[in-house]
Amino acid sequence: MSASLSDEALSQQIETMMVEQNPRGMQHLYAMQSTGTYLRAAQALNKANGPVLIGTGFAVNNTFETDGPVGAIALYSVLDKLGKQPILVTGNPLYSALKNDFNCFELPINSIENARTFSIKALEQLKPDCVLSIERPGLNEHQRYYNMRGIDISEHCGCFDFFITEATCPTIAIGDGGNEIGMGNLAKHMHGLNITPSVTPCDELLLADVSNWAAYGLIAFLSRWHNTDFLADIEPLNILQYLSERGSVDGVTHKNELTEDGLHAMHGQQLITRLRQLTRQNEV
Repeated sequence: MSASLSDEALSQQIETMMVEQNPRGMQHLYAMQSTGTYLRAAQALNKANGPVLIGTGFAVNNTFETDGPVGAIALYSVLDKLGKQPILVTGNPLYSALKNDFNCFELPINSIENARTFSIKALEQLKPDCVLSIERPGLNEHQRYYNMRGIDISEHCGCFDFFITEATCPTIAIGDGGNEIGMGNLAKHMHGLNITPSVTPCDELLLADVSNWAAYGLIAFLSRWHNTDFLADIEPLNILQYLSERGSVDGVTHKNELTEDGLHAMHGQQLITRLRQLTRQNEV
């Protein structure tokens, strides 16, 4: 049997896999990054002893989209099994949909000035060891939020940006289009994309064709290091069904259906299968 890949080489394989379909130009942005993003982000999660804040929820048609919460729930479940202290940070209606089943912290809709003060106080209260954003809208250069259609959705968005920028612990952000928190790391490279880019930066930006999928890439590393196949218990279709029953919509079609960014759940499940095979082949 050949020697296993190093963590660095495994990270590069996962990073490439995450943007191989390239529906929204993430391959172009990935070429502008240093490799090892998934490895470094997973290390930050693995080292966390205190709370891990997971911000998610993108406003669509007065409800929330499926991309983001699926990955957030999957990651929450694994961190919980590892004895970490995951907390889902989100606004309504997603907060009300999840609060009975998960440890949640409510994100209000308020002015930018108030949001910064609120976030600083929340960070002091929660004392996180890591803060992660998965498919949260990010502020643009005018301090507004825009969706993929170029529509201003600021009145419907709680602000998670300052949880990232004011944190003193490692910060991770996941996005798939350019208008999400964390994309400020690569904002100057987005002139070719049809998007109003976010300027909010982070420590480690993870790119994916669908933001949910990036969570599975992180879980692959946690599985490897803890010699446990955590991905075996994750079924995107089941999580999509749970969210659909609570009013979710697909962010592309705006329909209440068991899809993410217009793609059937089988695409995420197939990616999980490939990640499981990859980590099994390269066990340390």
